[in-house]
Amino acid sequence: MNNKVKAGLIIGLFGIVIAGGVWYLQPKVNTELELGDSGVRGGDKGSRGKGKSLNVNALVLRPQPLTDGFTTTGLILPDEEVDLSFETSGKITSISFKEGSVVRKGQLLAKVNDRPLQAQLRQLQTKISLARNRVYRQEQLLRNEAASREAYEEATTELATLEAEIEAVKVNIGLTELRAPFDGVLGLRQVSVGAYATPSLVVAKLTKITPLKIEFSVPERYANDIRNGQGLEFTVDGFLDAFQAKVYAVESAVDKEQHVFTARALYPNSGRELKPGQYASIRLTRQELSDALVVPAEAIVPEMGIDKVFCYRGGKAVPVDVKAGIRTDAEVQVLSGLEVGDTIITSGTLQLRTDLPVTLDVIE
Repeated sequence: MNNKVKAGLIIGLFGIVIAGGVWYLQPKVNTELELGDSGVRGGDKGSRGKGKSLNVNALVLRPQPLTDGFTTTGLILPDEEVDLSFETSGKITSISFKEGSVVRKGQLLAKVNDRPLQAQLRQLQTKISLARNRVYRQEQLLRNEAASREAYEEATTELATLEAEIEAVKVNIGLTELRAPFDGVLGLRQVSVGAYATPSLVVAKLTKITPLKIEFSVPERYANDIRNGQGLEFTVDGFLDAFQAKVYAVESAVDKEQHVFTARALYPNSGRELKPGQYASIRLTRQELSDALVVPAEAIVPEMGIDKVFCYRGGKAVPVDVKAGIRTDAEVQVLSGLEVGDTIITSGTLQLRTDLPVTLDVIE
């Protein structure tokens, strides 16, 4: 046997192997023939004995709820937050709060030295008693025409001046006290007793965490779908259950650079389980339908700009043009072309063709 014959035999063997592999990878169809009283499962008399059929799954259309929504991410913010600092300068003489504690509005948190101011206040209060007595005497003399009105007015002016000075000292004493501006939770203390406080020195951070704000942005095409009073659902890492919040404010315009629309929702956080700074995965609902006709997304076959589905009719696949409505990741609403009770083929759609015999394996 010469080399040419050997080469021809080798090429022929390779061709047979490749052809066998291609045949093996081809989709298998049902080749059952009607025998006696037995029939092809899911078929009818019109489809028996016809030869080859494709095994598929199907869905019987029934009205069902459908929610049209989208997801985005957001950031949890405190309802209020402030860096606490004194309005005046001085040596800190006392700190009356514990780090991480809950405080009430108006509660005294820290104080700087006010001894010079207290001494000044006592001095003025001593003078004011004399000034009031002088005004009283001048008033009596004026009534008896024993003193001039000028002397009386001079006494009343002196009294008013002392009262104003006392009020100013009291205000300055108030500035030496650091009080909580609202109910909240204190953070870590940044100063110690004996430190010299200035208005730029942060004593601690005060955060109001009941309620919390959830700030989020959506693409500009959804701007009209966000409105005050709208409910939303969000999840946070570390929690299995979802939380419910309500939109309370929206931005006045779409961001012209990022083309997003920003809004804020409010969550009560009565249990204080969530913390500001956490990220939230937000689910927003655009529309809810209670009785929509819905097919799986994989059942839709786009063809020349027209959506089609294959119905199971008389043991065969029959294409039907449909008009699609709401689309989600897994489902498509059908507005026209199908009716309740139609059986829709949901698998093998790429192999289907008009009047192809099919056998139903699974019917949902």
